[in-house]
Amino acid sequence: MKRWALLILLSPLLATPTADYLSAKHKFDLIESDQLRPGSRVTLTPRELNAYVETEVGQYAPQGGIREPKLELADGSATGAALVDFLKLRQAAGKPPAGWLMTKLLAGEHPVRVTARIQSGSGRATVDVQSVEISGIVVDGKMLDYLMEHYLFAYFPDAKVGRPFELAHRIDRLEVKPKGVDVVASR
Repeated sequence: MKRWALLILLSPLLATPTADYLSAKHKFDLIESDQLRPGSRVTLTPRELNAYVETEVGQYAPQGGIREPKLELADGSATGAALVDFLKLRQAAGKPPAGWLMTKLLAGEHPVRVTARIQSGSGRATVDVQSVEISGIVVDGKMLDYLMEHYLFAYFPDAKVGRPFELAHRIDRLEVKPKGVDVVASR
């Protein structure tokens, strides 16, 4: 009985955002306020980005369709990994199951890994998906198109994948490196 009372008292502390999350949130707020000095640089570390993704993913998958998100950075690319329940994501979006075969293929949690190349400069960026793996199987062609349309664009209808887009908030470029992402303001 005493253990439960202690857990109830401590639960608000257990749910508090981490310092890395708060740091990332502060940096995003600074960028979005359009207050960066021309040519200035804001670095988001892998720890900050992972804390941010981990905290924010619940907003996009409140029914538990995505768990344990992780982000890895390399020169000019990023890899995101998570456990994904595609059927829970469809249900959370208010969409019916995708047919018997797709329901059977996508039922339950699957380890998903997506690698994308990120190129940017002069206020524009392009994100190109390089590889997608679901449960260790490389997904491409029509199946990849299906997943992009029914899952990525269902949750992020404004996602710009495979085509250039304008960077907002006077951002000139994003420099993606293993040590972090540098957001560089226009001069």
